[in-house]
Amino acid sequence: MEYVLEINNLEKKYGKIKVINNLNMHVEKGSIYGLVGKNGAGKTTLIRIICDLQKPTLGTYSIFGISNQNKEITRSRGRMGAIIETPSICLNMTAEENLKEQYKIVGISDEESLYEILKIVNLENAKNKKVKNFSLGMKQRLGIAITLVGKPDFIILDEPINGLDPEGIIEIRELILKLNKENRITFLISSHYLDELSKIATCYGFMNKGRILKEINKKELAQKFKKRIQIKVSNIKECVKYLEKTHISYKIISDEIIEIYEKVNVTEFVSALSKNNCIVNEFQEKGETLESYYLNLIGGVGND
Repeated sequence: MEYVLEINNLEKKYGKIKVINNLNMHVEKGSIYGLVGKNGAGKTTLIRIICDLQKPTLGTYSIFGISNQNKEITRSRGRMGAIIETPSICLNMTAEENLKEQYKIVGISDEESLYEILKIVNLENAKNKKVKNFSLGMKQRLGIAITLVGKPDFIILDEPINGLDPEGIIEIRELILKLNKENRITFLISSHYLDELSKIATCYGFMNKGRILKEINKKELAQKFKKRIQIKVSNIKECVKYLEKTHISYKIISDEIIEIYEKVNVTEFVSALSKNNCIVNEFQEKGETLESYYLNLIGGVGND
């Protein structure tokens, strides 16, 4: 497996406070990695370290296989683009002028690719419009356009849809998916909008108190999100006997509660159990979301 970004035992301290604490992370090439964590989890600090805006206290990380302790890491960072918190754009300049400034910064002179980038982010018809007159979604797309200068293989986005209206959110989502599929760009995306993140991410890192608690891919996570039926019964032993006999997948939760992982006809199922001296007292469908999965990992809302 090839990793664009690999982090080993990373730590960042401010005085005696550990903001990043023994963190390990793996971003696979070609993936859209969703970084999930509540405010104060350390997400932005982590991103700033990766972008060399802050130095780690301990630990190492590598970008495209080059360690941060190697001088060649600068070359690896040349293959990256990033938006941290808000795009770095000049409001009194046009979209075209903003891009030209970025071309100067990276030392590239290629006017043809400039207009190609504007087309990719759907701003070709607004190239001569002052950015101060842009919608928030347009500004965010211009920010992504700036990251595309130099044709990066890896882009980091910190809260890319913060404050956007539904139309703007859809535009950013489609743009990320397009760049990932057509340009084969790997993404690391930090976002509070977990429902939206679940529509694009191919893998996740769940972060809390400066650590990655778990990394999991979309397929593995989907298995955990399978709908299930939870029932409260009067006779758990007879219920288990029936489930074993009918080869229905189940899990015992307590001496009264059992979960069923297959679709059943409710009326027939309850009737069959009743004939086996087992009364169903409660019956409810269960399911999990990205948010509930994260909250279960960290021990619930308000866990400190």
